[in-house]
Amino acid sequence: MKDLGALMKQAQAMQAKLQDAQARLAESEVDGASGGGMVRVTLKGTGELVRVGIEDSLLAPGEGELIGDLLIAAHADAKRKLDARQAEIMRDIAGPLAGLPGMPGF
Repeated sequence: MKDLGALMKQAQAMQAKLQDAQARLAESEVDGASGGGMVRVTLKGTGELVRVGIEDSLLAPGEGELIGDLLIAAHADAKRKLDARQAEIMRDIAGPLAGLPGMPGF
């Protein structure tokens, strides 16, 4: 029974770490860019888009489609970085349990 009790304590500790990590991640922000930095976006850890920056030179008539494409690319860049940060945090939390059956893959 000692092993079961120790396992339960370890599970509770992991749950507390997970909640802390989720809170930290939700408060974090990642930046993405495209077009050599001509378009920049910022995502919160929740995935919410909170900021968009567009270089003035793109605001010429006829550049709407290009701006749209660059916004999509900048968002994809930020999302990739956010996903990597989330995976890193989850690996840190799982510690020696990472990769065990029943544990999420990171």
